[in-house]
Amino acid sequence: MLNWILLGVSVPIIVAGYLWRRRVVAAIVSGNVTEKRGRRFKILATMVSVIGVYIMLTQLIGIVFHPDRSTEIDFSLWPQRVSFLGFSLSITVIYTWVAMALLLVAALILRFTVVSRFTDMPKGAQNVLETVVEVVGKYTNAQAHGTGEFLCSYILSIASLMLMCALLELFRLRPPTADITMTFALAFMTFIFINVYGVKRKGTFGRLRSLASPTPVVFIFRVISEIAIPVSMACRLFGNMLGGMIVIDLLYMALGSGAVGIPSVAGLYFNVFHPMMQTFIFVTLTLTFINEAIE
Repeated sequence: MLNWILLGVSVPIIVAGYLWRRRVVAAIVSGNVTEKRGRRFKILATMVSVIGVYIMLTQLIGIVFHPDRSTEIDFSLWPQRVSFLGFSLSITVIYTWVAMALLLVAALILRFTVVSRFTDMPKGAQNVLETVVEVVGKYTNAQAHGTGEFLCSYILSIASLMLMCALLELFRLRPPTADITMTFALAFMTFIFINVYGVKRKGTFGRLRSLASPTPVVFIFRVISEIAIPVSMACRLFGNMLGGMIVIDLLYMALGSGAVGIPSVAGLYFNVFHPMMQTFIFVTLTLTFINEAIE
């Protein structure tokens, strides 16, 4: 009943906003209202009509689809598992495969449509690609000088994977980075690179001596802190990505049939800007720890 009442109320709101705007435009043309003052009234009148349209759409959705108005959110810390060819797989694994497949397809398209047509004077897509590689390369070299081109390729690859995983949430899928096993795998790779580059630069005994600097007394504490690096990085990324996912789910639950447009705007932050920020922080921490290992 409430849906029908609000639907009926929305119609006069839309009409009132429309008539108000027409009256303001007529007043501006006749010179009864200044251009500046009339512009403000036009904006207000348009907002009234938009609010009316929003109410109408949300109530129509409520009448047609009858969205669940439950006050509880169904959430599990661990992602669901599905059966695939006789194997029990986590949806994190499946969605990660999807993200990697999308990146592979994009890479193949770029390889045969852009890279094959590279010229000495870059333009268009070639200019964008070269700029991305150059920026990542300069940042990697600045944060971890002397690590070579391989680390730059790894950083660009891992950043692309993390962003693609986050973008899956735009389709109401649980992002793989909202799974502690996924974030720990990424952080463990960082842990491996820290020690590989440390041993490569200083040798095995040199790496061990650096952990005992400035005095052997701190060796055990340095070892514990090194082991804590992947744990802290994994938990940090997991907590931030999971928190963003929960906020969006809570928004959908709270708005019910009113979840039109508003979650999409919020998603621009939690599904685009926020993952980009978390990716940048993860990459920066990776390069910082590697730089500490090779100093």
